[in-house]
Amino acid sequence: MTTRSYDVPRGLVGLCLLAILLAACDTGSAATGDSPQPPRPHRSSQATRHPGSTPAAAASPTRPPTRPPTEVPASAARARTQLGRLAVRPRPRGTRGYVRDAFGSDWVDTDHNGCNQRDDVLLRDSVGGTTKVAQQGACDHDVLAGTWHDPYTGRTLRFTDLKELSQAMAIQIDHVVPLAEAWVSGAAGWSHGRREAFANDLHELLAVDGPTNMSKGDGDPAAWRPRKGYQCTYAQHWIAIKTVWHLAVDPSEVAALRQMLGYCP
Repeated sequence: MTTRSYDVPRGLVGLCLLAILLAACDTGSAATGDSPQPPRPHRSSQATRHPGSTPAAAASPTRPPTRPPTEVPASAARARTQLGRLAVRPRPRGTRGYVRDAFGSDWVDTDHNGCNQRDDVLLRDSVGGTTKVAQQGACDHDVLAGTWHDPYTGRTLRFTDLKELSQAMAIQIDHVVPLAEAWVSGAAGWSHGRREAFANDLHELLAVDGPTNMSKGDGDPAAWRPRKGYQCTYAQHWIAIKTVWHLAVDPSEVAALRQMLGYCP
C-alpha cells in the first residue's frame, strides 16, 4: 500500500453501513471497485469473505452481459510493445483534486441491457452453471448466488445469498486500474462523460475477493501485485487498459510491469 487515497475514504465505511440499514438492504449493490460501498436497491456492492457459503442452484438469464470491449494483449511481446509506447511521466504526489464522484456516483448500465455493471460482471466472471439469478425490474440477471474463482488470490469464492450483507461484501467489483490512479495518469483532464465511461468499462472491472481488493486500494503495480501466478495476465490487462484509454505510466510502474511480464510463459 502507498499513501495514495482510496476511491472511498475508509472513514466513510461506518456511514455506508448506516445507509445500508436505512435502505433496508434490498439488493446486492454497488462498489467503487477500489473501496467498498454498501448495497443499494439494484446497484452493486463490495464485500468480506464468507467461508461457510456453498454454491447455489443455477439459473440462466435470457440476455447475457456484453463481453469486455477492451481486449487483453494476446502475448507478452505485444504487451511490452504497448508498454513502450505509453507516455512516461513522473508520479505526482498524492491524488490532488480526485473525488470518486468525478467518475460518476454509481454503476451505469452502459450496454443498455437493463442490468447494472455489478450484475453484469458477477454473471460474466462466475463459474459456468453455478449462478442463481432473478428478474429485478428491467434486469433479468440480478445475481443472487454462485461460485467465483478469484484471480488475485486463486481462491474459490462460494456464496448462497448475495442479498445477505456479509456475503455481498465478500465479493467486490474491482477497477483493475483504480480510479484514483487513472485520475493522476490522465483522467483529471477528461470530461465527466469520459470518466464515467471509464469507470463502467466492463474490461476495467473484475469480480474479486473483497478483503484482497480492499488491500489493493488505489495501488499501482509498483505498490500492489496479485499472486505470482496471475502477474503476467495482470500486467497485460493493466497495459491494455492504459493503452486504450491513453493513460500515462510512471517509471516505478513501468519497472514493476516489466518484471511481471517476465513471468509470462
